[in-house]
Amino acid sequence: MALYYEDLTEGQTFTSLARTVTETDLVSFAMLSGDWNPIHTDQEFAEKTYYGKRIVHGIFGISMMTGLLDRTGLFDGSAIAMLGIRDWNFKGPIFVGDTIHFEMEIVSKRLTSKEDRGIVDRKFSLINQRGETAQEGHIAIMLLLKAEASV
Repeated sequence: MALYYEDLTEGQTFTSLARTVTETDLVSFAMLSGDWNPIHTDQEFAEKTYYGKRIVHGIFGISMMTGLLDRTGLFDGSAIAMLGIRDWNFKGPIFVGDTIHFEMEIVSKRLTSKEDRGIVDRKFSLINQRGETAQEGHIAIMLLLKAEASV
């Protein structure tokens, strides 16, 4: 069931299901993005780096997070637009085999000048199976008001 602007309160939190990053994910993302940097795609090269093995593309983490968000159904039919990504930090690596989920906090909300919508600032944390935050940042969304959706 979709959540609308009025359904959300500052400080409210949500946790997604988890998903394990696969070798296919890494290769598919390299193909899609065209980013074949050896830190992602060359095991021999990556073994000589700080992490000692290949790391998944940082931007893949954001993409995976949006996929996990879609699976929640929280904003199906109530979202008008994602407005931007702000203060996104890559705090640690994501490796093939890591199982990732997100925690989302409603940070703030405000109505727009149009009477049928509001803007919600959400802070996301991508967390691995060890409880470590790999990435975090804010993604604002424009949502319909519930009253407008039933018209």
